[in-house]
Parts: sequence; structure tokens; C-alpha cells
Amino acid sequence: FRIMAGKVKWVTDIEKSVLINNFEKRGWIQVAENEDWNFYWMSVQTIRNVFSVETGYRLSDDQIVNHFPNHYELTRKDLMVKNIKRYRKELEKEGSPLAEKDENGKYIYLDFVPVTFMLPADYNLFVEEFRKNPSSTWIMKPCGKAQGKGIFLINKLSQIKKWSRDSKTSSFVSQSSKEAYVISLYINNPLLIGGKKFDLRLYVLVSTYRPLRCYMYKLGFCRFCTVKYTPSTSELDNMFVHLTNVAIQKHGDDYNHIHGGKWTVSNLRLYLESTRGKEVTNKLFDEIHWIIVQSLKAVAPVMNNDKHCFECYGYDIIIDDKLKPWLIEVNASPSLTSSTANDRILKYNLINDTLNIAVPNGEIPDCKWNKSPPKEVLGNYEVLYDEEMAQSDGPDRDLRSRPGQSTGVKGNRARDSGKPVLTTWK
Repeated sequence: FRIMAGKVKWVTDIEKSVLINNFEKRGWIQVAENEDWNFYWMSVQTIRNVFSVETGYRLSDDQIVNHFPNHYELTRKDLMVKNIKRYRKELEKEGSPLAEKDENGKYIYLDFVPVTFMLPADYNLFVEEFRKNPSSTWIMKPCGKAQGKGIFLINKLSQIKKWSRDSKTSSFVSQSSKEAYVISLYINNPLLIGGKKFDLRLYVLVSTYRPLRCYMYKLGFCRFCTVKYTPSTSELDNMFVHLTNVAIQKHGDDYNHIHGGKWTVSNLRLYLESTRGKEVTNKLFDEIHWIIVQSLKAVAPVMNNDKHCFECYGYDIIIDDKLKPWLIEVNASPSLTSSTANDRILKYNLINDTLNIAVPNGEIPDCKWNKSPPKEVLGNYEVLYDEEMAQSDGPDRDLRSRPGQSTGVKGNRARDSGKPVLTTWK
């Protein structure tokens, strides 16, 4: 029995073996050395080919794939920012309280992505913003790359010499060989543990966008830099200080191959509860959940919600020293490669729990099922947002606190001002 026709491009033998074990466990495949077997765990390029108009391929009801056709609306750095900006503007036009701004014109509830511009298109806007605060540091990233490739930091306009300026128009002109970049205000006050910068890798499963139903994986982890953080401009080129990507850090002299520079999310929570307090820690994680739900809502209207699709995203979140979380990017193909023994266990369980939700009870897939599995099959996933449940609860549910909770997403601010408490759960 084969779920998907179309070969998978495996990233590593480790990923391949973990997936095979999970598929065999369900009796979906039999592996022989000379057998030409296929899976439905596909690379993003394979997905594009499957849904391409030119191929004329049509999936049957028992075929399910692990990406939405235009997942890049969320997972390309420039498109994610564009869709979140559009979402905020639409909520403003509707007069939604979620789009409320403070006296400085900043969004109170939807300010969760750093100030970002697209280059070369927004070059003049970027220059205008840069000159408001010439001492600021910015981080440049190619829109279509991952694992820290092509990323660099700048704190002077003259440092952007990979492109050229048109002297007549003073406009920013990209060389034809260069791809588009995003440039974002660098979070130069990250929360440090042991003097080192870290970010969070969190896994979120979306089974359907309309209605939106998503699940949060409880076993995420922190990725630490190997070198202690310093905001010194002399260290801007030291990626071991600034970038948490394992693909970069594993080449550092201080990289630890036993723990891989990783901490579990539960360890982070314990650390924060002991150093900052339980209420503050709960508020932080509530805000992180809020960010994830709002980012998914931002792309839901433009996502091709094909009934054959589900997707497990890798969210990258950075926390600053004021315990404010920031959404950095969302990955369509979060690495399943194991860098440590604990990593292998986590990712094996991630695949196992993802498949149990996508195809409950290991049965033959049916894309027409209601995609609302029973609680007992969720494993380490928990329901983060269920739009159908939200609608049945009433349109103002966003602005009501969860039963039994003293704070919501912006709990302290809302409680002090007498305004309703925002919450991620509906």
C-alpha cells in the first residue's frame, strides 16, 4: 500500500530511517533493498511539481501530502512579513480591537515581527528608517534560503555593497544575479542564559486552514550560540555570536556534540519560573501561542487549502530581555536530522504524533474526513486553535479570558487598563 506516488528527496539517511520506521510501524510499506518505493513525506519542490498546472496530476481521496501547495506565503521571509502587514491593515479597516495602537502608533497586540523591509524594492524606505536611528543594527537575510546561509549584519549604509546604487535616481538597484533580501531591525537585547543568545524552535501542525485548526507540539527546544553574546560592533561578523542555527554552530570550536547546544522548552520554562516567576513565564508562553495563531490567521485567506494537505511548521522565536517574544521566521521543512540522542527521540516522536493526527489509527487515508482527531491520538500535541469551536463560542471570544486563568496574552496590561483580556484559545 503506497500513500503517495511521487518520489521523496531525502535530506539525510537519518531522516529517511526515522520516517521508514514510522511508516513500517503502521504497516504502510514493506521495504526491500531493490524495491522502488515511494512516500508522501515530500520535499517542497516535489509538492510544487505535484500541484503544478503543467503536470496535470490529480490526487485521489486516499493520498495525503505533507505541505500545502503555496506554503511559501508563510515560509518565505518576505511573504510572511507582507501577509502579516496586510492582516494588520485589514483588521484596522474593520475597526477590530486587535489592531489597536498605542500613543506612539505601535500595535499593542500585533507587534510581534521586527521592523522589516524588502530589498531592493523598499530600499528608500529602509534608508529613511535607518537615519532615524543611525546607531541601530540590522540583519540581512536572503528570502529563499535556510540554515543561516547568506545572512549578515550591518550598522552602516555603506556596508550594503553587494548591490549598487543608481547615481541618477538614488534608487537601490539589485544586481541581476542577486536574489531578494529582507532586512530587519536586529533584536540586540536578546534574553541571555549563561551569557549566550538562544532562540526557540517550536513545531506547529496545521491540519486545515479553512476552518483553521492547528496544534502545538509540547517538545520544542532552545538552540544556543556557542560564543557569549556581545552587542559590540566589532563582533558583527562573528556568526557564532549572533546566529543560533545548528548548521552554523556545529562548526564552532566550542560546539558540544553531546547536548548539541540545545535545551528543552520544559527546561527553559523551569529556568524562567525560578528566575522571573511563574506568572511572568505563563504570560510569555501565552504570548508565543498568540503570535503563532495570529501568523496563521494572517495567511489563511491566501493559503490554498487543499483537502489532501497538512503541514508541520518549524517556528523560530526569539525572546528579548524584557521577555517579549518576536517571530523571526517559519520553516516549511524543519530539520528532522538528529544532532544528539535526545534530538533523535524528540524527532521520532514528532513524526509519530504528526502521522497519528494526519492519518488517525494508521488507517488508509481519506482526505474527506473531518480532520478533528480524538484527544487520545494527539500524543505530545495539544490543540492550539480551532476556528469552528471559536465561531460556536461567539465572535468576541478573542477578547475574553480563559476560564480559570488570571492573565491572557496581554493579561497585565489589559487587567490594569480595565480592558478585556486577550487570549489565544477560543
